[in-house]
Amino acid sequence: YLLDKSDKYDSRDVDRLQQDDKWVENYLIWRHDVVDDTLKMIDESFQWRKEYRVNDLTESVLPKWLFENGSLFLHGYDKEGYKLFWFKVKHHTRDPKQQLEKKKLVAFWLEHYAKRDHGKPLTVVFDMAETGISHIDLDFVRFIVNCFTDYYPNFLTKIVIFEMPWIMNAAFKIVKGWLGPDAISMLKFTNKNDVQEYISGEYLPPHMGGTDSFKYSYPPLVDDDFQTPLCENGPITSEDEHESKEEIDADTKETGELNEAQNLNQKKMNSIEQISKSEETDKTEIKPKNAKKALTTFKGPLLHISPAEELYFGSKETGEKKCLIVLTNVAKNTVAFKVRTTAPEKYRVKPSNSSCEPGTSLDIIVSLHGGFAASLQDRFLIMAAEMDQSSGAGVPELAQFWKEVPRTKVMEHRLRCHVVESSKPSSLTLKENAFNIPAKTNEDLHIQLTHLLQINKRLQEQIDRCLWFQQLSVVLSLLSVTVFAFCFYLAYTQRS
Repeated sequence: YLLDKSDKYDSRDVDRLQQDDKWVENYLIWRHDVVDDTLKMIDESFQWRKEYRVNDLTESVLPKWLFENGSLFLHGYDKEGYKLFWFKVKHHTRDPKQQLEKKKLVAFWLEHYAKRDHGKPLTVVFDMAETGISHIDLDFVRFIVNCFTDYYPNFLTKIVIFEMPWIMNAAFKIVKGWLGPDAISMLKFTNKNDVQEYISGEYLPPHMGGTDSFKYSYPPLVDDDFQTPLCENGPITSEDEHESKEEIDADTKETGELNEAQNLNQKKMNSIEQISKSEETDKTEIKPKNAKKALTTFKGPLLHISPAEELYFGSKETGEKKCLIVLTNVAKNTVAFKVRTTAPEKYRVKPSNSSCEPGTSLDIIVSLHGGFAASLQDRFLIMAAEMDQSSGAGVPELAQFWKEVPRTKVMEHRLRCHVVESSKPSSLTLKENAFNIPAKTNEDLHIQLTHLLQINKRLQEQIDRCLWFQQLSVVLSLLSVTVFAFCFYLAYTQRS
């Protein structure tokens, strides 16, 4: 393909394909590990990406009215923790002159999210409330569908269609014809009574039976709705100062007990210690010793962040309410960082706005506040930027620094929450089992499960084909016997 069509691909896509195993794996998964089909999809996807100049689509190159329209945006999460991609159909009108720009807006949002959240799948919501014939645009719907089926591999979890008018039934029969059997199974037709089977009320607007007060507006660009950075000791809104000090003292005591427990466990973990000695030599004494061994690592240009993707909390039953984030400065200068969250009322982050010296590591302890429980929809955003050597690291200097630093120089990394339901403490929580290395991450298990399901599906298809051939063989055999018997009968009658 490269030899024949090298001029039809963006070289950046080719380079990424040769370096990003996850991207390759997603193409294979989406095409059921059939290599020829996978290559065809990559070929079509890459040609489309170059045609639409996907790698160069930014907010500045698209018309402002597209964003102001509010027909397409990302906001909220479904019950499985997947981001929601909203298509407000009532704000869309057919116009062939604007069609290309609107399609580029779809590509912008998908690429924007794919790069930002490492390709984590989306849930598409077609909000068809208050729509009619004037809003039906099958060409645009087909483009959205094709983006997920042909251009963005393994990027779709389900399509939630809310209150589809009866007049559109015929149109959606046509849409189903564009979808393969896998995609058809992802269609979820809902109304106000059952939409909360897929999306909780906190991310549904009132007209869908929810409590989300979000109102789309532009600018700024709709993002994850991260709130302002937490204060140093977390949100203190529902208790008085005395209670806050008691909780802080209790946290300090618990951290001390943790260090003591870790020293005891260290004697039993010699093999793990030998593996990770080289990684720990450059760490400061601020963090609990060896606490990051069990964590995966995101390697950014300024900070290495552990864990790489998920913070593991326990349910109310398991009682695990603390997680550890380890930041390692790999830049030449001091790096300022701050932490944001989509649920500031739930979490305490210590520290949430500070700096990290070159070559050192720093612990951030994230703890659930009060009686709150972690949710799959909760997200954390770590922002980091390199400071000049002359800059101070005090609170006033940091506040001024964040006001002046350009957005283009800020590194961002997002973490999602994972709730552990088992009675055993998670190896990624800040407890005595912090040394245990997890056999598989949740994402690994999800990929393996998807792979097994696809293998099972292929085996079932092979069995069905074998049964069909078997039945055909039986029919042909019976037909042959019948013909032979008939010929024998004719020969016998002629002799008689």
